[in-house]
Amino acid sequence: MAKRIDTAHATDRRPLRFERIDDVLADIDRVVAADEAGTLRRSGNWSAGQTFGHLAGWINYGYEGFPMRVPWFIRLILRMKVKKYLREGLPAGTHIPKVPGGTYATEELDTATGAERLRAALERLKTEPARYHSPAFGPMREEDRITGHLRHAELHLSFLHPE
Repeated sequence: MAKRIDTAHATDRRPLRFERIDDVLADIDRVVAADEAGTLRRSGNWSAGQTFGHLAGWINYGYEGFPMRVPWFIRLILRMKVKKYLREGLPAGTHIPKVPGGTYATEELDTATGAERLRAALERLKTEPARYHSPAFGPMREEDRITGHLRHAELHLSFLHPE
């Protein structure tokens, strides 16, 4: 088993900034092509399929319901940070306490299956407003919710290097 990387301190990350959902869709294509060519390099702990599935899962929670509740005092802290996160991105290495693996939607998937799930979730994000509020950030404008998912994608896709 490979040694786990402390992603909070990882320096080998791809600089990414997604302005639109289509930017993420284009990056998925680059990652899939590199994986098929055998040139995809990872600097994090997750495979491409697992990364894609995780991002898809968190988008879909807004439509299907979230698997967790966040204590009120944590919500208060996070709501004060939401504008910073939307502007500057999400911190790496964050873990949800008492959740195995530190987060949800981390099952191992092959790259093609994960990419398919993420593409479908992103298309849904383009056209359908969320049914459920973020358990961490509460009610958000639709534009901010989408931006949050773009920042989340930047964080996780930065550990995949299509070379």
